[in-house]
Amino acid sequence: MPNSPRFAILLDGGFVRKVLKRRLRRYATADNIEELCTRISVSFPDYELLRIYFYDAPPAADILTNPLDRSTLDLGQTAEFRQGTSLLSKLEMKPNFALRRGETTTHGWKLGSQATKNLMQAQRPLAAQDFIPDIEQKGVDLRIGIDIARFALRDMVNALVIVTGDSDLVPAFKFARREGVRIYLEHLGHSVNPTLKAHADILLSTRIDNL
Repeated sequence: MPNSPRFAILLDGGFVRKVLKRRLRRYATADNIEELCTRISVSFPDYELLRIYFYDAPPAADILTNPLDRSTLDLGQTAEFRQGTSLLSKLEMKPNFALRRGETTTHGWKLGSQATKNLMQAQRPLAAQDFIPDIEQKGVDLRIGIDIARFALRDMVNALVIVTGDSDLVPAFKFARREGVRIYLEHLGHSVNPTLKAHADILLSTRIDNL
């Protein structure tokens, strides 16, 4: 363990993008995420930053055919693809940032949540716009959990700031705490499972307006 206490910031990319998009009312940029981490770091004036880790999967680029009207959607030409690709490439070049990439799998189409709600309220024929791409990220949570365990076992940091709302990380939180690492949970004001909060040492509340 180094003489100065160290900390690392681990960002659940999908969670961060979703929350910031809702709060900023636009896609978050690499500069926004860097500024978020700068604000988080203010809470650790006596610590040395090891690194910032951003966990995400690349956006899907498949071409999908709608099951009703047979229209095609090229995911590689969407705003989500352009923004997601740009974000990862720019974050990768930021100082002290490291990317951990999962995988993206496309399963075709599924009923959107709003369409499902509407159909439950009033029966009507299905429409093409009721369907949305069924896209799944794989391996992101696994990579976060593995890194939490690695930092703890190798005595690399004294504290971990984990920006997430995923309660699947509770076992990793518990393991790191047993190994003596302090876990700081930053949920960006988003509602999360109380179990996740219960297994963190300290809850952070970083200001994310005007990023």
